[in-house]
Amino acid sequence: MAVRPTWKPHTEHGDLNTKERKELPDSAYAFPNQRKEPITDASHVKNALARFDQVDGVSDADRDLAFANLQKAAQHYGIDLEEKSWRELGKKPRTKNPAHSR
Repeated sequence: MAVRPTWKPHTEHGDLNTKERKELPDSAYAFPNQRKEPITDASHVKNALARFDQVDGVSDADRDLAFANLQKAAQHYGIDLEEKSWRELGKKPRTKNPAHSR
């Protein structure tokens, strides 16, 4: 059964200070129930994808929802997301390392 994303675009962009983060709606987070990983622009989506496997205190169901939210946000911000499941994240680098091509 596919998880329905709860993410909705929000007008905040860039670095968020503590006050701004507190004012974000739950729908602006990858993990809305825990209010973890705000995804308010492309940079935050990429960061949340890179750190996905480092998020503590969440269940597999929470990760399913967070991944669905990240997929929706990635599509909105024009980010190519090759992974089809959160279980694929963290297994390989998301960006090419020029040092490895030498």
